[in-house]
Amino acid sequence: MEAADFVVIGAGIAGASIAYRLAEHGSVLLLERETIPGYHTTGRSAAVFTEAYESDEVRVLVRASRAFLSNPPDGFVDTPLLSPMPVMFVARVDQTAKLEHDLERSDGLTRRLDAVGVRSLCPALRPGYVAGGLLEHGACSIDVHALHQGFLKGLRRRGGTVVTGAEVVSLTRASAWTIETAGGSFSSPVILNAAGAWADEIATVAGALPVGLTPMRRTAFTFDPHVDFSGWPMVIDMDEDFYFKPDGSLLLASPCDETPMVPCDVRHEELDVAIAIERLQAATTLEIRHVNSAWAGLRTFAPDRRPVVGWDPSVPGFFWLAGQGGFGIMTSPAMAATATALIVGGELPDGVDPDRLRPGRF
Repeated sequence: MEAADFVVIGAGIAGASIAYRLAEHGSVLLLERETIPGYHTTGRSAAVFTEAYESDEVRVLVRASRAFLSNPPDGFVDTPLLSPMPVMFVARVDQTAKLEHDLERSDGLTRRLDAVGVRSLCPALRPGYVAGGLLEHGACSIDVHALHQGFLKGLRRRGGTVVTGAEVVSLTRASAWTIETAGGSFSSPVILNAAGAWADEIATVAGALPVGLTPMRRTAFTFDPHVDFSGWPMVIDMDEDFYFKPDGSLLLASPCDETPMVPCDVRHEELDVAIAIERLQAATTLEIRHVNSAWAGLRTFAPDRRPVVGWDPSVPGFFWLAGQGGFGIMTSPAMAATATALIVGGELPDGVDPDRLRPGRF
């Protein structure tokens, strides 16, 4: 039986990032149920870094992650993790109250645009559709693959081990945890639950109470718009009914669906793609003649849509790092730093209140 100071369950971005950080403080085993890390949500992300989005707790974590993503440690990656990509939230006349509300709470991160300004940045938006918008200049696209691989390679350089094909079968605790998996048996005094959509299931196996996580399907697809979209920002409907953004030589779009699901290898529904196309054609002059590819991922939310980070209140040695919703990539450096501080001690990232994240709040 292989032993380690820390065993992390789940090798997506959450598990890979905390395993990387903890490897500075002890031996780490990172267990993944699939044959490759990041197969589910991490590998299907829209890859956006935006500070003017989500709850206040998430915004704090995003801001605290920018320094790492902008200037990663030497040798972490060979390519920039962030590339400038402004994000523009667009509003119809009936959405202007939401626009003003979001402008006020953006803390100066966005500036207001009138309809002419919106269409100057994205001429494909219909003249009669948009009444205005908000532009976040500091938003970026994230090289998700490079970030995820940077964490995994960094973990290995620090002596950590990644075990794939290791679906958890049982978790028992005496003086330490015994972790039985399809890929072998392991032991550790500390388990970190970074299992994404399966985090509540892992908790149940460990004898902890679930926190009420809900995996939700999010659909995306790419298409060739047959227009020059160089220089376009990412465009998001103010009520998040759709978004589209440049993705190499194609546009990537989504209906921003949130369909509750059981944990699974989720597949897209053609109806959701059709809904997105209908919404895009109502809002823009884009012609979608052919969908190049379509897929879906699971974004897992806690009941209050804040992440769940901290020691389980009733099961010793069981630590939660779950509920990253649609913001797990862009918050991963700060989430890992927060978890590390709570596990081994040290300073929390600026502005992070661990009581707002702890699993015992439910």
